[in-house]
Amino acid sequence: MTTLHSVPRPTRGVVNPGAGEKMFRLERYLPEADLAPFVEHFWLVAWSLPDGVVHVQRTLPRHAIHVVFDAGRTAVFGVMTGSFEYTLQGAGRVLGISFRPGAFRAFLRAEVQSITDRQLPLSAVFDCDDVEAERSVLKAADDAGMVAAASALLRRALPAPDPVVEHIAAILQAIESNADITQVQQLADQVGISVRKLQMLFKDYIGASPKWIIRRKRLLDAADLLAKGSAIDLASLAQQLGYYDQSHFTTDFEKLVGKPPADYRRSCQGN
Repeated sequence: MTTLHSVPRPTRGVVNPGAGEKMFRLERYLPEADLAPFVEHFWLVAWSLPDGVVHVQRTLPRHAIHVVFDAGRTAVFGVMTGSFEYTLQGAGRVLGISFRPGAFRAFLRAEVQSITDRQLPLSAVFDCDDVEAERSVLKAADDAGMVAAASALLRRALPAPDPVVEHIAAILQAIESNADITQVQQLADQVGISVRKLQMLFKDYIGASPKWIIRRKRLLDAADLLAKGSAIDLASLAQQLGYYDQSHFTTDFEKLVGKPPADYRRSCQGN
């Protein structure tokens, strides 16, 4: 029997999390030890809405590969460079596997950028029947059963851990922990690797460029701050994120989140 170890309810990357938590249950569970070199976490969304109620949830992309078990839409999702909207109505549940950055390279056995902004059937990567794999996860009685079924699928194709994944983790941690890094050259200097090698590494293992990841991380930080009602001055925030001016920040933020920063902050405070 699988014992689930949950992590705190995530809000980062969920647009208007205050409104969302009224509409669906969102959980994250840690993988068992043998899957930990490959899997960051399992995530689960479950909902049961009254008749006539429809909720459209926007999620902001990160640099992760996901395997998603969703009735009729189960697939491997490469890094998605645009935001993602999902319509919730009636009742349902979806289970996802979020892979550690770089770890899916060993499963795919190809350059990870080859599946950026693409979906693949499970059978293109794993030794499985797509319909049966979806059924085995979604028919499970509870969260633990769903995670156990998805884990079993991974174990049938488990490769040897790749030491490059830990190297990538250290590079991404440099971005996460150092707010002053807003340019690729700064990151290259910080981790002691040339810009060219850094770009090639990210293309092969992550599926997104260092520039994209740096900028997206900063925009996610901004969205998180504003969702919590931070009173930070928007011009100052734009400068902190490495933008030349507030207008360029506003354009990028609205394209990703769907609203300008000031409007987004107000909408989140209204929940």
